[in-house]
Amino acid sequence: MPPLKVPIGHIHVSPKARRYVLDVLRTGRLSYGPYTRRFESRFARMHGARFAVTSSSGTVALQIALAALKEVHGWPDGSEVLVPATTFIATSNTVLYNNLRPVFVDIDPVHYGLDASRMERHITRRTRAVIPVHLFGQPADMDPILAVARKHKLSVIEDSAETMYARYKGRWVGTLGDIGCFSTYIAHLLTTGVGGINTTQDPELAIILRSLMNHGRDSIYLNIDDDDRTGHRKMRLIVKKRFSFVRLGHSARTTELESALGLAQLEESFVRDIRIRRANASELTRLLSPLEDRMQLPSIRPGCEHSFMVYPIVLRRGTRKDRIVEGLERRGIETRDLMPLLNQPVYRRLFKLDAREYPVSRWLLESGFYVGCHPGLGQPHLRAIASTLRRCLGR
Repeated sequence: MPPLKVPIGHIHVSPKARRYVLDVLRTGRLSYGPYTRRFESRFARMHGARFAVTSSSGTVALQIALAALKEVHGWPDGSEVLVPATTFIATSNTVLYNNLRPVFVDIDPVHYGLDASRMERHITRRTRAVIPVHLFGQPADMDPILAVARKHKLSVIEDSAETMYARYKGRWVGTLGDIGCFSTYIAHLLTTGVGGINTTQDPELAIILRSLMNHGRDSIYLNIDDDDRTGHRKMRLIVKKRFSFVRLGHSARTTELESALGLAQLEESFVRDIRIRRANASELTRLLSPLEDRMQLPSIRPGCEHSFMVYPIVLRRGTRKDRIVEGLERRGIETRDLMPLLNQPVYRRLFKLDAREYPVSRWLLESGFYVGCHPGLGQPHLRAIASTLRRCLGR
């Protein structure tokens, strides 16, 4: 009998999602329209934000967030942005895309968020912003990060690609800084295939974000509904400005198809799926607790909620990661490294990073990996993960 497959990600396309997608195809309205408006409105409401702006990917969400703040505050090229030394490479790539410079800060050794106690040693007169990352489903420790940011007048962009519907001390991720950045990529918490969402409380930033993902177009005309039901004077102005571009932007719009998939999930399964992820993670921790002398299991920061996009494991000293990971993969259990940046060939060339300066990130690079804990997994899958790890560790 073949081993039970335990994939990292999962998507279930419900009858409602199929109906919504077919309705989009029936109407022929693929550009920004009613499904995207409903999707943005519901996502914003669920995260306590005034505005949500969809775009084509989580990477784009980060890129236009930085571009918007760079414009508003007049940051010169070469300004510095603090980012964690452990995160997906898009976090720091988008800094470079904006002609800014990422400066890496190590993470805390228990919950893997940017370590606020290390921030000030990296701040210079050129530092303009910090991007804390809510990694693996858990909020970063935002209060001390925000305190340092206020002290040094830094903008705060939350990279929440891996964390949705989670609160930090009662406040939703994506609303703690100036702009929140989410992803709806495959295997993430909300899955539309690919897509991004920005959240903000600032109406000026919301307008700039919409313009930036639409080629930098004048905000008087950002979608084909903007000239409906308007007076003669405004119509004349819109006609004049339909092809007026006020900033350098991107072609980064999403379609009604992605929004239809996302809206259906928000309406019927998203909250339940987060609960299942949390329950699966709790069960994995219970099953793996006898192995805690050999591995660090994920824990939840006090006062926080954890959405468990994945289940991170870091091996303790003396246990070889390659042997464990190979054993899991041979038995059909997918794994991934814990977001390494320090060893990336392009970054080694660009920044000449010395891993010894980032001891926690180096530990995660050498000893960390994650497995899935999504709603598509049941008790047999969770038991398979635990039994395989026991076997690999000789227990």
